Amino acid sequence: MRIGRGPSILLAASFGSFLQVASPATVRAAEAAGENGHGQTLPPLWLVGFFVVMLLCIAVFPLTRAHHWWENNWNRLVVAVAVSAYPAYYYIRNDFHALQETMLHEYVPFIALLGSLFLISGGIRLTGDLRATPMVNSLFLLTGTLLASFIGTTGASMLLIRALIETNRERRYKVHTIIFFIFLVSNIGGCLLPIGDPPLFLGYLAGIPFFWTLNLWKLWLPTWIFVLALYFLLDRHYLQKEPERMREWDVEAVRPLRLQGSINFLWLAGVVASVIFLNENAAVPLFRVMYMREGAMALMVALSLVTTPRGLRAANRFTLAPIGEVAALFLGIFTTVIPALTLLNVRGGELGVNTPFEFFWGTGILSSFLDNAPTYFVFFKTASGLVSSGAVEAVTLVGLGADRIPERFLTAISVGSVFLGAMTYIGNGPNFMVKAIAEESGVKMPTFLGYMKWSAIVLLPVFAIMSWWFFL
Repeated sequence: MRIGRGPSILLAASFGSFLQVASPATVRAAEAAGENGHGQTLPPLWLVGFFVVMLLCIAVFPLTRAHHWWENNWNRLVVAVAVSAYPAYYYIRNDFHALQETMLHEYVPFIALLGSLFLISGGIRLTGDLRATPMVNSLFLLTGTLLASFIGTTGASMLLIRALIETNRERRYKVHTIIFFIFLVSNIGGCLLPIGDPPLFLGYLAGIPFFWTLNLWKLWLPTWIFVLALYFLLDRHYLQKEPERMREWDVEAVRPLRLQGSINFLWLAGVVASVIFLNENAAVPLFRVMYMREGAMALMVALSLVTTPRGLRAANRFTLAPIGEVAALFLGIFTTVIPALTLLNVRGGELGVNTPFEFFWGTGILSSFLDNAPTYFVFFKTASGLVSSGAVEAVTLVGLGADRIPERFLTAISVGSVFLGAMTYIGNGPNFMVKAIAEESGVKMPTFLGYMKWSAIVLLPVFAIMSWWFFL
């Protein structure tokens, strides 16, 4: 049975769809009933406004005269706590379980994973200064894209970003290189294994086979090839605009690459192993203990600090500022996004999303502004609900038990959440970390809206072509 698309594409592809589903009439009806069928108290629609305010703070503060004040992580934390205070109070009084689940089982593991990869990779020093040619820069991006699925988008990003910045130190035009690095290494590259990106890890925990994501190579390969080809042409254009003296400096500064702190690759492998084997579905009961995974990550960090040669992190100009920025801002994002995700989880089935094309854009666009991991999970549950309700044919299903999902839907949801996480700085955790490291190194990165201009111009046409080819 093939279900028609109709106008629901427009609903799934915008916040307008969310507001329609969570209309005041719908909310009042649910509140009158007391609780929804999911066992959660449905929050009032206006509570989503705090999440909007949080996004506006991230987007607007850097454009104001207070931008220097905003650049201090303690001030970012003050803003995040202030904006999220009432939503946290609301959930403490009305649905403490939802707040507890979000902060203890989502925020803490999220920061633990990003933090451990960040701290360990900070002990790996890739020194040298290659010529900043389009070919060399493209090889950096290609290497990161290939590594991202195997050591995570965070691990690949932290491993290569400093060496890439150093190679392009003499270049005047280099912002585009960091932006494409975020596109490819911090997002698109991470879709071949569950350890590559948090949304895919959630699918693995829900019963999707670990190696199923290798099937996504058919979408992964042409997408990154096309984006990398665009980068090569753009970088060649910018190189021609560089002053002749700057090109001479680039040649004079060339030094061969040298890798130090390679012991940390062992500890990175330990973090990856802990993600794979220490979880609630582990075969060994001992491995299911809460926070054992995070404890193992902390152990890997401690081993990294002990075994890394002294002074290596200082030579890397390593500071805690990037992970501090992520921790502060995502504290506010995770807290204020709970009402939005709750409403979407309860009423998401009323969006009318029932084709792969709609699942791709519905998951993708919301993943650009909400955190892509919980957004993936909501659409994952929506798709499995279509099977249990008989709305779609139960053929080529993937997963276990009640979480069995049509493979064509799972493909669209997986790719949408991973790829479109590149659309904004907040779509995926490594995006902010790369931005912060670049700014620490003196690269003037675009604002929140400035970055979105780049992603809209470069990525949206690529994703439109890809979705038309694979999902229509």
